[in-house]
Amino acid sequence: MTSVPMPDRAVPRHASMRCGPDTQFWHLDPRDYRLFVWTMVALLLLTSAVPASADVPPGFNMATDVWRTAVAPATCRPGDRIETGLQGEVTTEDRQSGRSAQGYNCNVDLVGQLQGQGASFVSSSYKNCAYIASTRNNGLGVRVVDASDPAHPKLTAVLNDAAMFDGTWESLKVHDGRGLLAGTGAGIGLGVGYIALYDIAGDCAHPRLLNTERGSLPGMRIPMLTHEGSFSPDGDTYWATGQLWASAVDVSDPSNPHVVWSAPAGLGAHGMDFTPDGNTLFMSILNGINVLDSSAVQDRAAPGTMHQLLPMRSNLHWGDGLANQHSIYVNYHGVPHLFNVQEAGAGGVRLFDASDLSNMTLRNEIKLDIDLPTHQDRAFTSASNNGFFSYDSHYCSVDRRDDPQALACGWEQSGIRIFDVRNPDDIHEIAYYNPPAAVGRDADLTNSSHIQFTHLTGAQPLIAALFPVARAILDGDIQGTDAQIDGRRFLGGADLTADWCMSPPEFRGNLLYVTCSDNGFQVLRLDPSIYPPK
Repeated sequence: MTSVPMPDRAVPRHASMRCGPDTQFWHLDPRDYRLFVWTMVALLLLTSAVPASADVPPGFNMATDVWRTAVAPATCRPGDRIETGLQGEVTTEDRQSGRSAQGYNCNVDLVGQLQGQGASFVSSSYKNCAYIASTRNNGLGVRVVDASDPAHPKLTAVLNDAAMFDGTWESLKVHDGRGLLAGTGAGIGLGVGYIALYDIAGDCAHPRLLNTERGSLPGMRIPMLTHEGSFSPDGDTYWATGQLWASAVDVSDPSNPHVVWSAPAGLGAHGMDFTPDGNTLFMSILNGINVLDSSAVQDRAAPGTMHQLLPMRSNLHWGDGLANQHSIYVNYHGVPHLFNVQEAGAGGVRLFDASDLSNMTLRNEIKLDIDLPTHQDRAFTSASNNGFFSYDSHYCSVDRRDDPQALACGWEQSGIRIFDVRNPDDIHEIAYYNPPAAVGRDADLTNSSHIQFTHLTGAQPLIAALFPVARAILDGDIQGTDAQIDGRRFLGGADLTADWCMSPPEFRGNLLYVTCSDNGFQVLRLDPSIYPPK
């Protein structure tokens, strides 16, 4: 990784960490969406802060205001199958007519595909190989794909030890420098103790399990909670998070993984990224970021000093969005910045100037038209019968860390979205690909997180979208009577009228390796007229 200047450290390491209260989960009757919406309105009336401004003024308050501007849309080629509604929307009409089963593309072409039984939330890749994440008890495990011929990707192996078989959720990650693949068994969203580490440097199409006992076999678990994970920049530490708890796993010897630090890291602890030296960790929490000093773990300090992992600033929060997913550390002309990605609540992607960690400042936000508060009625109406997740970002990647040119995101029901990010103050969309809807393929897609998560949650539709709808009503952006289902009712399962694209698209020149829940692994080619950007 190219050297990146380190931001100043402004807060002592010996501060104390504060953890949020426990969460409670509600079971809502899905038969009446009006009850959903007005319940959320009532809650927001009791708990909301300052209403959002009509426009984005110079004094925009991230803690209370809603971002109200979408990025400029892409200019598509003649013959592309373009979206028929708002930017990012799969309209009710397209879902009902079957148009969404043809998919949408703009400046992107499908080169090859291995759909198989679908994919779980976050997959990964290394060189010409891809690793397709697993859902719990699908009978498959993690599938290994050789994409050396992009037009004809082929299955070469299935990884089915305990960690891979138990549902990897957002834990399946690769460290390029060390040639390691890691994943944890996250069960039904939270797992305990299973981890698998594979050598993929020798033959990426046939990974070799390195921890054949510790952490991999029943009865040989290690003490950690898991849901999501990431490698430190040097690849010697695998960080696992379990909604509230974080654990640092020493993988310097991959045959003997062991926990060297474990403690609460913030309510809703999710994905993370690091400064290149590994000494600062950006931990996504429920609706904000904990910036943590991870130097004690990075340096393998004595066990008594491991609790030097402390928040440098624990009050970076916002009111726009619902759940924070992960961050990407980059720099522009030597100045550290952080892309931060929401997974629900129409919060989009934020870009922070991270040169001063004691005062990280918002520089820009990325939203699609369908994410704006004035369009939450359309978002709710069109996406409502397609499961828990709506038109939100989930996982993104950049083409390079130093002066990035492009950001590519899995944007759930909006598909794959690609943005020109060369100018942090003028980010715009340059391409998108939303794969064909897999209507009627429920029985075939046994590994699809779209199907499995819908079954797991009792098919509660769009609960994550209720909060931005409620706020839009509260702020007068839409009328409550507009947030209806337009004659469609919840019938006990997702209708599959749009895919869930959750995984980060990963750049291979002008190719993208992507996975979506129903369409599985796909190789996309960006039109050379738009990438690399001219």
